Amino acid sequence: MRVHVVSDVHGNVEGLAKAGEGADALIVLGDLLDFVDYLEPGNGIFGALFGAERVARFGELRRSPTGEAGAYIRSLWAGLDDAAAKVDAAVREQYARLFAAMTVPTFATPGNVDNPELWSEFAGPNVTVLDGQTVELDGMRVGFVGGALFPPGVRARPGSPWKPYLRSAADFDAAIAGLGAVDLLCTHIPPSVPELCYDVVARHSELGSDGIRRALREHRPRWSVFGHVHQPLAPRMRVDGTECVNVGHFQQTGVPYVLQW
Repeated sequence: MRVHVVSDVHGNVEGLAKAGEGADALIVLGDLLDFVDYLEPGNGIFGALFGAERVARFGELRRSPTGEAGAYIRSLWAGLDDAAAKVDAAVREQYARLFAAMTVPTFATPGNVDNPELWSEFAGPNVTVLDGQTVELDGMRVGFVGGALFPPGVRARPGSPWKPYLRSAADFDAAIAGLGAVDLLCTHIPPSVPELCYDVVARHSELGSDGIRRALREHRPRWSVFGHVHQPLAPRMRVDGTECVNVGHFQQTGVPYVLQW
């Protein structure tokens, strides 16, 4: 069995269309949408709505410890007419192209930069959407949990035109525990291991999951695969006997990670 795994596609439709070539199956670990492109600020949904200069400014504030990024983005939304409708149209346009590119048998879970409520509308017969469920692939039990974690003390803002797929730690941990023992654990975010969570370019740590970390100790899956951290300090390491692999920032690399058994 040969399986190709990608994460953090962020609008790379051409790469996604080729990602399954030569594979028996494709696993997609979320962040299909190109929402905010920090490398090319004119791209993505933010770039189309607000322009490259404002997106670049947002990127600067997000990297700053001052905490001004939230207020800045709220001011941008407030100045945009019919913001929710424009975001919805842009998301649907991207999803139509992205899901059409998945032509091999595909098993997908959403990332934080996704709207999972729309996935069933766009997923064709080749795509199985899984979030908190398992599937058997050639004798291997494979579990999927999507989304990322709310930062401590942060909750969704009512009325926001865009709602990232963020979950409480309790909700995420319950979903991981509900999988039981698996051979391959597929998530968007990494386990809470510092080397796997730290982004060397952004120079900060993303939130990893304690629930995944417990699952590695208790069940010792053969592999744990994930994305979310675009430039990790450690792209892979063994944790309690499990091979933990950040499969890469697919938007930039266009290269899937290959699993074989």
